[in-house]
Amino acid sequence: MKKVATKNAPAAIGPYAQGMIVNNMFYSSGQIPLTAAGEMVDGGIEEQTTQVFENLKAVLAAAGSSLDQVVKTMVFLSDMEDFAAMNAVYAAQFGEHTPARSAVEVARLPKDAKVEIEVIALVK
Repeated sequence: MKKVATKNAPAAIGPYAQGMIVNNMFYSSGQIPLTAAGEMVDGGIEEQTTQVFENLKAVLAAAGSSLDQVVKTMVFLSDMEDFAAMNAVYAAQFGEHTPARSAVEVARLPKDAKVEIEVIALVK
């Protein structure tokens, strides 16, 4: 096992790693819309989802991977009414690549974020 950490994404806000590599697979912790400096992004679901993807790209890069190597995503929304708007940003980020995905509404997310996303990806 190898721990993944980068200063280009927000530091973990608890006792966990930004991600782990096991047997050439990367498992990210959930990313919420915090900047690398730890500030919550202002705005709606589109802005928050965009920041989450910036964080995911940073931890994927630190792991030696990228969005085109993602095989599974898990999306957590504080309000399923935000699904269509989140999905538009999600689709733009992945382009033609369409990994397997789960998307669920949850009662609450850390720091009252509107969205949290985690990924599983191949390591190049």
